[in-house]
Amino acid sequence: QVQLVESGGGLVQAGGSLKLSCAASGSAFSIDIMGWYRQAPGKQRELVAVMRSGGSTNYADSVKGRFTISRDNAKNTVDLQMNSLKPEDTAIYYCWTWRLGNPYWGQGTQVTVAS
Repeated sequence: QVQLVESGGGLVQAGGSLKLSCAASGSAFSIDIMGWYRQAPGKQRELVAVMRSGGSTNYADSVKGRFTISRDNAKNTVDLQMNSLKPEDTAIYYCWTWRLGNPYWGQGTQVTVAS
Protein backbone atom coordinates (compact mmCIF):
# COMPACT_ATOMS: atom_id res chain seq x y z
CA GLN A 1 0.00 0.00 0.00
CA VAL A 2 1.26 3.46 -0.93
CA GLN A 3 -0.04 6.73 0.47
CA LEU A 4 0.46 10.00 -1.39
CA VAL A 5 0.16 13.40 0.24
CA GLU A 6 0.17 16.57 -1.83
CA SER A 7 0.76 20.17 -0.87
CA GLY A 8 1.23 23.52 -2.53
CA GLY A 9 -1.97 24.31 -4.36
CA GLY A 10 -3.70 27.66 -4.18
CA LEU A 11 -4.88 30.75 -6.01
CA VAL A 12 -2.56 32.64 -8.33
CA GLN A 13 -2.88 35.31 -11.00
CA ALA A 14 -2.32 34.43 -14.63
CA GLY A 15 1.37 34.48 -15.40
CA GLY A 16 2.28 33.51 -11.87
CA SER A 17 3.92 30.42 -10.45
CA LEU A 18 3.11 27.65 -8.02
CA LYS A 19 4.98 24.60 -6.83
CA LEU A 20 3.25 21.35 -5.94
CA SER A 21 4.89 18.71 -3.80
CA CYS A 22 4.00 15.10 -3.14
CA ALA A 23 5.44 12.61 -0.70
CA ALA A 24 4.88 8.88 -0.90
CA SER A 25 4.89 6.64 2.14
CA GLY A 26 4.15 3.03 2.83
CA SER A 27 6.60 1.61 0.33
CA ALA A 28 9.83 0.10 1.57
CA PHE A 29 11.33 0.33 -1.89
CA SER A 30 12.06 3.17 -4.25
CA ILE A 31 9.19 3.93 -6.56
CA ASP A 32 9.95 3.85 -10.28
CA ILE A 33 7.38 6.23 -11.70
CA MET A 34 5.66 9.20 -10.09
CA GLY A 35 3.82 12.12 -11.54
CA TRP A 36 0.90 14.46 -11.73
CA TYR A 37 -2.53 14.38 -13.30
CA ARG A 38 -5.21 17.05 -13.24
CA GLN A 39 -8.96 17.25 -13.61
CA ALA A 40 -10.78 20.42 -14.52
CA PRO A 41 -14.53 20.82 -13.93
CA GLY A 42 -16.51 18.87 -16.48
CA LYS A 43 -13.42 17.29 -18.00
CA GLN A 44 -11.65 13.97 -17.75
CA ARG A 45 -8.56 13.53 -15.67
CA GLU A 46 -5.47 14.06 -17.80
CA LEU A 47 -1.76 13.48 -17.49
CA VAL A 48 0.30 16.55 -16.71
CA ALA A 49 3.80 15.15 -16.21
CA VAL A 50 5.43 11.93 -15.06
CA MET A 51 9.00 11.05 -14.27
CA ARG A 52 10.78 7.73 -13.88
CA SER A 53 13.46 7.14 -11.31
CA GLY A 54 16.03 7.08 -14.11
CA GLY A 55 15.15 10.64 -15.05
CA SER A 56 13.02 10.22 -18.16
CA THR A 57 9.99 12.49 -18.32
CA ASN A 58 6.75 12.84 -20.19
CA TYR A 59 4.77 16.08 -20.32
CA ALA A 60 1.40 17.03 -21.71
CA ASP A 61 1.84 19.26 -24.75
CA SER A 62 -0.16 21.98 -23.05
CA VAL A 63 2.40 22.38 -20.24
CA LYS A 64 5.69 21.83 -22.06
CA GLY A 65 8.06 24.71 -21.49
CA ARG A 66 6.06 25.99 -18.52
CA PHE A 67 5.99 23.10 -16.03
CA THR A 68 8.95 21.16 -14.68
CA ILE A 69 8.74 17.88 -12.81
CA SER A 70 11.47 16.78 -10.44
CA ARG A 71 12.02 13.95 -7.99
CA ASP A 72 14.00 12.88 -5.00
CA ASN A 73 14.21 9.13 -5.49
CA ALA A 74 15.67 8.46 -2.06
CA LYS A 75 12.76 10.22 -0.37
CA ASN A 76 10.05 9.09 -2.83
CA THR A 77 8.94 12.65 -3.43
CA VAL A 78 7.93 14.44 -6.61
CA ASP A 79 7.50 18.15 -7.25
CA LEU A 80 5.85 20.10 -10.03
CA GLN A 81 7.06 23.63 -10.66
CA MET A 82 4.42 25.50 -12.62
CA ASN A 83 5.35 28.78 -14.28
CA SER A 84 3.50 31.10 -16.63
CA LEU A 85 0.21 29.75 -15.35
CA LYS A 86 -2.91 30.23 -17.43
CA PRO A 87 -6.58 30.19 -16.44
CA GLU A 88 -6.93 26.92 -18.34
CA ASP A 89 -4.51 25.33 -15.88
CA THR A 90 -7.21 25.62 -13.22
CA ALA A 91 -7.94 22.12 -11.94
CA ILE A 92 -7.52 19.70 -9.10
CA TYR A 93 -4.03 18.27 -9.35
CA TYR A 94 -3.44 14.70 -8.26
CA CYS A 95 -0.20 13.03 -7.40
CA TRP A 96 0.05 9.57 -8.95
CA THR A 97 2.23 6.53 -8.85
CA TRP A 98 2.16 2.95 -10.03
CA ARG A 99 3.51 0.05 -8.07
CA LEU A 100 3.14 -3.72 -8.38
CA GLY A 101 0.38 -3.37 -10.93
CA ASN A 102 -1.69 -0.89 -8.96
CA PRO A 103 -2.23 2.85 -9.42
CA TYR A 104 -2.22 5.09 -6.38
CA TRP A 105 -3.62 8.61 -6.12
CA GLY A 106 -3.27 11.45 -3.71
CA GLN A 107 -6.28 13.31 -2.37
CA GLY A 108 -5.80 16.17 -4.80
CA THR A 109 -4.91 19.82 -4.40
CA GLN A 110 -6.78 22.70 -6.00
CA VAL A 111 -4.97 25.07 -8.33
CA THR A 112 -6.92 28.15 -9.41
CA VAL A 113 -5.50 30.63 -11.91
CA ALA A 114 -7.32 33.94 -12.05
CA SER A 115 -7.37 35.91 -15.27
